[in-house]
Amino acid sequence: MNNIIENLQYYLQYPFVQYALIVGTLIALCSSLLGVTLVLKRFSFIGDGLSHVAFGAMAIASVVNLTNDTILVMVITVAAAVLLLRTGQNTKIQGDAAIAMLSVGSLAVGYLLLNLFSTSTNIAGDVCSTLFGATSILTLTENEVWICVIMSVVVVVLFCVLYNKIFAVTFDETFAKATGIPADRYNLLIAIVTAIIIVLAMNLVGSLLISALVIFPALSAMQVIQNFKGVVIYSAVISVLCAVFGIVLSILFSTPVGSTIVVANIVVFAINALIARIVRS
Repeated sequence: MNNIIENLQYYLQYPFVQYALIVGTLIALCSSLLGVTLVLKRFSFIGDGLSHVAFGAMAIASVVNLTNDTILVMVITVAAAVLLLRTGQNTKIQGDAAIAMLSVGSLAVGYLLLNLFSTSTNIAGDVCSTLFGATSILTLTENEVWICVIMSVVVVVLFCVLYNKIFAVTFDETFAKATGIPADRYNLLIAIVTAIIIVLAMNLVGSLLISALVIFPALSAMQVIQNFKGVVIYSAVISVLCAVFGIVLSILFSTPVGSTIVVANIVVFAINALIARIVRS
């Protein structure tokens, strides 16, 4: 046990570990805040579809040799979120079908571009790192950390300021419209903020595992908490603790960061589900 603590203290001296913990904590916090709303509105799969769009955008950025691809990926993913929301309102193309088309198409285009134009000699490794996160969270630059901090602050402030409106739109969109709340605008805002979180989270867990970061903390909190504010707070606590715990474990035992964080969330979900069953029995 002493060796583990000493190793952790040793690693914490390095900036790349500090960057990983800062970014991981902020991303986990933002994901949990929006996760509750997405789960309750049955928008969970939007995160999955947008994560695949982000993969395609990263492939484009890689092909054109951008040194900092975060801004480009964010712009493309936000545009896809707007398109997805508009397309989902089309009577000929239902929301789930639009997400499936966007998801599969983006993955295919992204992988094709990487194979045709990539200058890397390890395409399989690059793709695996993008899809599953690998250790990319441990190679963050200072600029990427600042972008994450700024965008995370924007997301948290928006959620806090617009909490009552988001609450109304989440539970009863029809009633919200009747009281004068522009529900369509708030749905659009939720989709855009979700896209931002997706891009920020790609370095942490990879594009295929982002949905877990959004869904699991919310579902875990809903097992034992019955009110919206309580679920949001408990979800945030679970998400941040699992992210920090997962990053620390991955550093100490050389496991993939994204997978370790998701497994931590799965364990916490199982514990909360067991507690809920015991309490109700």
